[in-house]
Amino acid sequence: MVSFYRDDGQIIINRGEPVVGRAALLDMVSGFYGDFPGLTVRLEHLRVAGDHAMFGWVLEGKHTETGNQVRVPGWEERDLDEKLKVTISLGWFDTEEYDRQIREGV
Repeated sequence: MVSFYRDDGQIIINRGEPVVGRAALLDMVSGFYGDFPGLTVRLEHLRVAGDHAMFGWVLEGKHTETGNQVRVPGWEERDLDEKLKVTISLGWFDTEEYDRQIREGV
């Protein structure tokens, strides 16, 4: 996933703080996989217009600490450079539902 980003690429999730650069992106992704071993993120749909792409996804996995199954949809909007590397990604998902499923399951 990180290889799709420029060296200075960034992601902002739910209007939070930007995660900038491949090392920081790798740390963020590693955190998700640490919380959800066997995590899958399934592509639901994709739209592309020039140097802008939008895709919907579904995150599915079993949370390490609670053992609860989680299934949360979301989407990302990405701006791409001339080499099709991500310059910025804006990600969105329902954090309240995500937290509820970690506590209670799907």
